[in-house]
Amino acid sequence: MISAAKRLDTVEEYYFSHKLREVRNLQLAGKPVINMGIGSPDLDPPKAVLEAMQQSLFDAGAHKYQSYQGLPELRKAMANFYKEKYQVDSNPENEILPLMGSKEGIMHISMAFLNEGDGVLIPNPGYPTYTSVTNLLAAKPVFYNLSEENDWQPNFEELEKQDLSGVKIMWVNYPHMPTGTNATLETFEKLIAFGKKHQILIINDNPYSFVLNENPLSILRVEGAKEVALELNSLSKTFNMAGWRVGMVLGKAIYLNEVLKVKSNMDSGMFYGIQKGAIKALEMSNEWFFEQNKIYEERRNLIWQLADKLDCTYEKDSTGLFVWAKIPEGKKSEEVTDEILYNKDIFITPGTVFGSQGEGYIRFSLCVTSEIIKEAISRI
Repeated sequence: MISAAKRLDTVEEYYFSHKLREVRNLQLAGKPVINMGIGSPDLDPPKAVLEAMQQSLFDAGAHKYQSYQGLPELRKAMANFYKEKYQVDSNPENEILPLMGSKEGIMHISMAFLNEGDGVLIPNPGYPTYTSVTNLLAAKPVFYNLSEENDWQPNFEELEKQDLSGVKIMWVNYPHMPTGTNATLETFEKLIAFGKKHQILIINDNPYSFVLNENPLSILRVEGAKEVALELNSLSKTFNMAGWRVGMVLGKAIYLNEVLKVKSNMDSGMFYGIQKGAIKALEMSNEWFFEQNKIYEERRNLIWQLADKLDCTYEKDSTGLFVWAKIPEGKKSEEVTDEILYNKDIFITPGTVFGSQGEGYIRFSLCVTSEIIKEAISRI
């Protein structure tokens, strides 16, 4: 038996990888399991996007290797999108790098800037990939707690008390997943000041700006942010294109050049047709977001009813593709979700997947139809 690399001792199989396998096995055994666990949009991309991709397949050179930096017109569309939606100026020549999904960017950025033993500030609760990538690179996770009492914003007094020596990167994620909390401009200003003070690269992972959110905000909106900040974004949730794997990272050219050194050794460019579809998506009017959010609002209202049936509490001003709910005092997240899965055939994500601060909470996905949510309510 050839032994695996020691780096794999630091990570486990992604929770949703093994849990969804269990859910599928239950379904194959005849259980009518409703999956409310994962945020994979079930709605279709805009029709114009599909047509743009189809038409592009016959363009000259459509099936050749593409540029590592993407089509110039894609970078231009991304720049226009950021200017119109976030009031952020960026040079499409060297301040935008298209990615095969923003998850790819987490790895590429980490590989570009982290050495063995470097510290990485990671939110708790937060996206598990920040931790797993940090561990895979033999860097050091340094968790900072987010709490409901502080509206899931960073507590800068506590951050300043932590040992920040050797910390090189700080991951932030607003609108926040899993809680759905928005950052404020004040939070972003404090983050930029914190990054400058301690020479830490601040990276905001920002894929949920346009889901049930009337005030999309970018950390790059802060004056001087590009000196110490990058931002990841994605078309997955915004335009129902999760399987297309289209994302981007924006920031100062000198930082993106380092990321490009990694990326250009890892892939051979994004498929031309996907890029042409992405361009069309980025050109969609605000009517697209309005129509999508009408659907999500109806679903969220039903999820709130479901949460009420489970004696949970929740914030009604949260955004994004999920409802983050607090379970009754004294109960454990995984015990609650397993009981619901095995007794009611409903899969809901326990908050502990996202860190120790997620204990006492569960997360519902809005990526299921209203009819299915009504069925879940009737089961409870």
